[in-house]
Amino acid sequence: MSTLQSALRTVDVARRAGYSVQQVRNLERDGVLPPAARSASGYRIYGEIHLRSALAYRALAVGTGPVEAKRIVRAVHERPLPDVLALLDAAHAQLDRERRDLGLAKEAAAAISAEPVDDVRPSDAMSVSELAAALGVRPSTLRHWDAEGLAVPDRVSPRDTRRYSPAQTRDARIVHQLRSAGYRIEQLRALLPDLRRGHRTEGSEDIAAALAARDDSITARSRALLDAGAALSAVLAATG
Repeated sequence: MSTLQSALRTVDVARRAGYSVQQVRNLERDGVLPPAARSASGYRIYGEIHLRSALAYRALAVGTGPVEAKRIVRAVHERPLPDVLALLDAAHAQLDRERRDLGLAKEAAAAISAEPVDDVRPSDAMSVSELAAALGVRPSTLRHWDAEGLAVPDRVSPRDTRRYSPAQTRDARIVHQLRSAGYRIEQLRALLPDLRRGHRTEGSEDIAAALAARDDSITARSRALLDAGAALSAVLAATG
């Protein structure tokens, strides 16, 4: 593997890549940067390939997360080009799946989220079996959502019986629709706190804002992955 000739100190790479000196050393330790040359006195001597690798990792970490980003940049230094391209293809495919899931979730949530919860009365609350029948799911499914913190009912003494208020029933309906739309439990666990912010009667706005925030996140990650592709191309060119 060839390196470009301009000599850079650790602090130079850190400043230009937006990292601390220790983070640059850590990236070298983890194989994200190729091993640096050493001066006669033992100081690291970096080249442009190290800077480009650090910049590629920085963009990839936004697009794919730090673990996958390290795997991809290490592959650039250690594995054949087809392997590197396969990892990048998989990263783009993951974002595509998330974008399609988001589209389905928007459609599903829109069918419910505009329904206001007004004139709430104690008699409007539903038991587990009643709500399960209304949704067409098993009671065990509702208990699972309760355990996961997705649709949490009130507990009524003396038997600690679960009772779903109209607002909690709507939570369960939204969870049901988003699950049907392809959302996984871990995705919903991250999404639901945003949906519950604000007043219950503003639920449609909460959902729209949360889904829009996720849309923005996917867009930012997709743009970062595009930037990372250019940075990785520069690293590949530098490696010869």
